[in-house]
Order: sequence, then structure tokens, then C-alpha cells
Amino acid sequence: MVAGLLLRALGLLLIASSVAVALSRAPDRPVQTLVARWAPPPSDFIEVKGQLVHLRDEGPHNDAEPLLLLHGTGASLHTWDGWAAALKSRRRVIRIDLPAFGLTGPFAGQYARDDYRGDTYARFVLDVLDALQVPRATIAGNSLGGEVAWRAVTLAPHRFAKLILVDATGYAFAPDDVPLGFRVAGLPLLGRVAEHLLPRSLVAASVRSVYGDPSRVDDELVDRYFELTLREGNRRALGQRLQQLEMGAHAQRIKSLALPTLLLWGGRDRLVPPASAQRFAADIRGARLIVFDSLGHVPQEEDPERTVAAVVDFLAAPR
Repeated sequence: MVAGLLLRALGLLLIASSVAVALSRAPDRPVQTLVARWAPPPSDFIEVKGQLVHLRDEGPHNDAEPLLLLHGTGASLHTWDGWAAALKSRRRVIRIDLPAFGLTGPFAGQYARDDYRGDTYARFVLDVLDALQVPRATIAGNSLGGEVAWRAVTLAPHRFAKLILVDATGYAFAPDDVPLGFRVAGLPLLGRVAEHLLPRSLVAASVRSVYGDPSRVDDELVDRYFELTLREGNRRALGQRLQQLEMGAHAQRIKSLALPTLLLWGGRDRLVPPASAQRFAADIRGARLIVFDSLGHVPQEEDPERTVAAVVDFLAAPR
């Protein structure tokens, strides 16, 4: 009798596991199936050395020094919606989906496949500016985007007027918390599984973990992160990016930065701790640091109105 009960329990467990796997099954989606929802006007696609790039280019095109915005790992150009809305009446605002993320997808064309290191991204950003015929810009980035921004400045300082770093990476650090989705994607075996199975709840938990106030995360926001993660090739590329992390590599180059710099940080950032903000402030001469005590790792997304006010003042200030 006991054996029969155990067999029955095992059978129910197997059925439940099968149902869970079926519900979590999330195959890659061709980019064309995502465009209608996530790339309406003013979205556009341009070709950069054979790589198709999703971008939004808004505001006056006679702006001598446009603002280029770069998102972080797992995000997309949509993270800057609030800033773009506030700034585009007075400044040209360009934002792109970096390769491996959003609708741009994995590196293609003339770019080396499977290379998602920091300087590779920085050179790609310079190529985007060339394709748009922008000789000089102000560059801003959040998290990975911030690291790509400062690396691009060190590679071509004459191309940039000002720098804005938002919870940027660059130094070696010990995170207090890593989003569950990143932990899964960064492990070779589990990462391969995650290319086919992706519970929406895992994405929701990951997004909430980078907000200072998780209650600000709504269903539409989770939909965006979830569906753009499913863009064909993005999950595999994310795994490669996380396995190629260069924690603290080339951090000595930060001291060479010699342009007006604004540092914005979430005081509740548990991924890239505020101690990194203090290091940037110490290493970049004249940098101004503003910490938003109640915000997390993506302050520009969590509270765009409050964070962009500091940006407006910074852009208006003389160099």
C-alpha cells in the first residue's frame, strides 16, 4: 500500500513537472514579431557595418552635440523613455538597443560573433555615431551602458563633450544581490536551458530586484523585459556577455577622463553598490555625484522626472 502511494505521488510530481516545463517553454521569437509592439514610430532601424540596429533619434537635428543614451544588461532603449520625453524638445536625443539586447539582437555583419566585451561595445558605439554622421556628442549610460560610455570616451576623447554615468560598472565589486535571471544566464548549463525555458515570473523577479521600490514594477514593464529577452538570439548572447565579464579590467583608464562628468546613483542599488559611485567621483576630476536615496539600479527608469532634472542642469552648465 505504501509503495502504491509513493508511486502515485511520484506520478503526480512528474505530471506537475511536465506542466511546469510546458508553461515555461519560451522559444526564440523572430524580430519581425516584436516590431509592432516595441518599435512603433519614432523607432527606426539602420545598418552599421552589416549590423541592423534599433534606435530612436528625436529632437532638433541641428543640435551640435546630441545626447547618446546607452542602456544596461538585459534592458533596451525603452529604459530612457522618460528622459527622452523631457529632453527632446530642446536637445537631439539618440538611444539605441545595444547588440545582444532589445531588437538589435546578437552581433552580426562585420562584427566578430560571440564577442561582448566592453571595448567591443565601445567601438560599436563609435561606429553608430559615424553612421549617423555625429562628430561629437554627450554620452550617457546606465550599468553596462555606463561602462561602454566611459570606455568609448577613453578610446576617442575628442568625440565627446560631456559624460553621464548612471549606476555604471567599471570597478571590481561584490554585489549585494544579483538578479536571478542574470545568475541563471551566466551559468553555462542552466544558461543553455534558459534559451528554451523562461518563466515570466523569473523575469518579473529580476526586474523587481533592481528597483528601489519593487511596487513600481507593473505588468507592462515586465512584458517589455520578457518579450525583448525572447528576441531571437538574445538569450544565448546574454549568457556569453555574462561569461565574458571583465570585473575591474581597465579601471585605471577611468582616471584619464578629463571632461565634465555627472554621476547619478540609486542609494538602494544592490547590484552595483554606491561605493562604486564614490570611486568614480574620486577618480574623475571635477565629477559631480548625486545619490537618490530611495531609488535602485535603474533610477532613470524608476523615477525619470526626478533624475532628468539633474541632467537638464548639467547639460545647460558651461564646460
